[in-house]
Amino acid sequence: MPIRRAAVAGSWYPGTAPALAAAVDRHLALATREVGGDLMALVAPHAGLMYSGPVAAYAYRLLRDRSFDVAVLVGPSHFVGFDGVAMYRAGGFETPLGVAPIDEACAEALRAASPIFRDHPGAHAREHSLEMQLPFLQRVAPDAKILPLLMGYQTAETARALGDALAVALDGRKALLIASTDLSHYHDAATASRLDAVVIDHVTRFDADGLQRALDLQPEHACGGGPLVAVMRAAKLRGARDAVVLDYADSGDVSGDKSAVVGYLAAAFGTFEGNRGGR
Repeated sequence: MPIRRAAVAGSWYPGTAPALAAAVDRHLALATREVGGDLMALVAPHAGLMYSGPVAAYAYRLLRDRSFDVAVLVGPSHFVGFDGVAMYRAGGFETPLGVAPIDEACAEALRAASPIFRDHPGAHAREHSLEMQLPFLQRVAPDAKILPLLMGYQTAETARALGDALAVALDGRKALLIASTDLSHYHDAATASRLDAVVIDHVTRFDADGLQRALDLQPEHACGGGPLVAVMRAAKLRGARDAVVLDYADSGDVSGDKSAVVGYLAAAFGTFEGNRGGR
């Protein structure tokens, strides 16, 4: 596969390497939460960097002084509908900071683990949910390869199959799972806070099945609810015991407009040292 060119550079985040690095580093410098122990998975938002970057930084700051061979990015497809999961299994993803190479061996192991994976480069072409993770990864984990996965129709069956396949394929690998999701969209801040609290509660309790049930009743809780359920399931199957909510905010905290906001969450899963519970 060819290099997947940046789709939202210069619009959703700065289009030059110096400006992008400076913007990411400013967000990271303001994220102060530390979590000790074995980190297995993160939750991070995917809106424009100026809006969700302050929250995403709380997740990515945890990668400092930790190393991973591969970061598996799991996000929703906003523009293309399809069954299963679209894998970009070779080449790399470009940003102004360079090209993040894809772990082709990990991709093949995942394909062998389940029939839900498909080649669908077109689904990745415009998609921002994974691209918005890359500037942070390239600043704090520049040596890690990536594996980009887009979930099409976010059914409970696909989320469960994806979580199971990730647990099998990543066995023995030094891998980090990243669920890319924003929370509720375009409600007033008070309504958004009530909707988002449902997701935050299930994340805090590390309850993937409960979150899936909530999403079945009200999908608007999160645009990447399926990827989040899959990552939570895979992390638990890989031995994670603990969940930590690192930060929560909404777009109105940046724009000043609280009449129609998007919710943003940063969280981590793993085996931690006295760090359970929210911020």
